[in-house]
Amino acid sequence: MFILDAHLDLAMNALEWNRDLTWSVERIRRWELGKKDKTDRGNGTVTFPEMRRAEIGLCVATQIARHAPYFHRLPGWNSPHQAWAQTQGQLAWYRAMEEAGELVSIRTSTQLDAHFKLWQKLPAPEEKCYVVESRRKAAKAPIGFVLSLEGADSLITLKHLERSYADGLRALGPAHYGTGVYAHGTDSEGPLPARGKDLLKEMDRLGMILDTTHLNDENFWEAVDIFQGPLWASHQNCRVLAPWNRQFADDQIKTVIQRGGVLGMAFDGIMMVPGWVHHRSKAADFQLKIERICDHIDHICQLAGNAKHVGIGTDLDGGFGTEQTPLDMDTIYDLQTIPGLLKKRGYKKAEIEGIMSGNFLNFLRKHLPA
Repeated sequence: MFILDAHLDLAMNALEWNRDLTWSVERIRRWELGKKDKTDRGNGTVTFPEMRRAEIGLCVATQIARHAPYFHRLPGWNSPHQAWAQTQGQLAWYRAMEEAGELVSIRTSTQLDAHFKLWQKLPAPEEKCYVVESRRKAAKAPIGFVLSLEGADSLITLKHLERSYADGLRALGPAHYGTGVYAHGTDSEGPLPARGKDLLKEMDRLGMILDTTHLNDENFWEAVDIFQGPLWASHQNCRVLAPWNRQFADDQIKTVIQRGGVLGMAFDGIMMVPGWVHHRSKAADFQLKIERICDHIDHICQLAGNAKHVGIGTDLDGGFGTEQTPLDMDTIYDLQTIPGLLKKRGYKKAEIEGIMSGNFLNFLRKHLPA
């Protein structure tokens, strides 16, 4: 089944983790044996071959670079200018992957439809495709990506946002973790800064998508009041099932639904179950399986009264690997088990297709420029 993953930090992995995503997962894991500079070394799950094998023909791919002033408690770049330069390096990597035929930038609804049709025309998979090579390996097509910026710290001025839009940026989440330049994110407090209000108005003018993921509660409510354009939550689970301010409370989920948005389900264990302790807990402590994400899907569908506002936004390799994913998730390919799990719960084929890609596709068709 065709999958759209609404949140992957591809360029971050390529440039900061030094992962060549054209390699196989196994090759990257072998290369990382013995390395200790990152907590998830040897546990990566995402490469282009695995994405193709998983039928992930389209994703929302990020640029990300935090500005961390002198006394900031989180790691980052000491100036917005350095953060901007980092995102421009990431943009250069995406362009290099386009030139190599691995990726293709999706900026308009026309391009989106053409890309989706391309993937639909590829040779059909053989029977028992779970034990044979996927059709994507035999008939390689570029993976489409919609460019998103996670955390707006790198935007030196609003003119830099306009430049980024011209370069293909279509979605933006003003905050990440902690206190930010334009907004405050997970585990931080405080109202939306004046610069953040100006940012939202400029995003409205440009016709961009607001990614509400990571906004602290106060900033979320201010942002949805100021911003009048399309919004989604690219990788955002349910607080009632995994209590922590990183997840959305029911009234926030309902607001995204009422605004016509879609919430992407993330596969970080700390976002899936209650009581996970960062850097200490393991999936085995909770017997955490992929099926747990179906509980989050069910909850959003109950709040919406339908299955049209939930999708997939894995955040896989977003600073964590298999040490923090479900026990039965070895690579991103294992997303292909979700349709069967949803079918067992009584979801119809059209609803499953919507969750795996259709809901985000319909959103993009409506809100990308023609």
